[in-house]
Amino acid sequence: MTISTRKRALAALVATGVAVALAGCGAAPEENDGGNAGGEKLDFLPCIVSDMGGFDDKSFNQLSFEGAQKAADELGVELKDVQSNAETEYGPNVTNLVGEGCNAIVAVGFALSAATVEAATANPDVDFILVDDAADNDFDGKKDAENVKPLLYDTAQAAFLAGYLSAGYSKTGKVGTFGGMEFPTVTIFMDGFLQGVNHYNEVKDADVQVVGWDGKTGSFTGGFEANQDAKQVAVNILDQGVDVILPVGGPIYQSAQQAIKESGKDIALIGADADLFVTDPSTADVVLTSVLKAMDLSTYQAVLASGKDEFDAEAYIGTLENDGVGIADLHNFADKVDSGLQDEVTQLQQDIIDGKVTVTSYLSE
Repeated sequence: MTISTRKRALAALVATGVAVALAGCGAAPEENDGGNAGGEKLDFLPCIVSDMGGFDDKSFNQLSFEGAQKAADELGVELKDVQSNAETEYGPNVTNLVGEGCNAIVAVGFALSAATVEAATANPDVDFILVDDAADNDFDGKKDAENVKPLLYDTAQAAFLAGYLSAGYSKTGKVGTFGGMEFPTVTIFMDGFLQGVNHYNEVKDADVQVVGWDGKTGSFTGGFEANQDAKQVAVNILDQGVDVILPVGGPIYQSAQQAIKESGKDIALIGADADLFVTDPSTADVVLTSVLKAMDLSTYQAVLASGKDEFDAEAYIGTLENDGVGIADLHNFADKVDSGLQDEVTQLQQDIIDGKVTVTSYLSE
């Protein structure tokens, strides 16, 4: 199955009437009463299983965990969590959670899609929440199990803003990006980033180049670990003269951060998924901004709905309009970025929401 075929399949899922079930930020949590008006403990067990990144990855898994924990706290119940240390553990971990009596199971990441669908098919009374995958493993454009709620994020919209910002910030006229593996949930960031740079070039009559992704092919580490392979990919991109770099793939940003440090050059890092300035203070002096996926928000809302017996298995698609994706504050770079450029990015975000500027992705098609 080619990547383009997978994109078409995932796009078909959206096109066949998948509704956005969770729009907007949601109301602030109210004081819980232990699960119901009578103060009795709610008979509900929410569970969550990570991919190999673990719940302390300062990114993808961590945000999902925080959302599930917030829902559990509000419901007045305990959250059961299991971390996966290898791909071979995905299936057994999900199966074991079913055996533990979990009423709702959050599976973090597309790598757990097959295991989630298999367990969901065998256990139709359990609510499954699949982060960052459409649960369409046969690529026919439809979910493979009715009791799976896919949480999807059109991060191309937010990455578009980061690309525009990076192009305006760059002094060398070259910015870069690379990914862990060539999956749609990774390349959607890179696509948006490229489109944002191209939009800047069109508006400003500039010629900022993107190294590492041309819309069809690019640089990938082969995995999602912060290791020597990831570092070497980052070094190869930095050596081409880029002064802003966007690594997409959980912990691999750490390898890029190390490459930047060893280069001795003034190079800015862009985070993916979480606001790295907040989740990893060691990036404070190097992170320009981050492309955000509100996995904490959508996971929280899905688990909370399950606990209140209001579970809706229709797919959630995060966008700029419903705050499912976004761009982080500039933090320490606020004084380094021209105020005019910051205003342009703010306006650009509204223009995307209003449909004046189009950002394409497999989720927008």
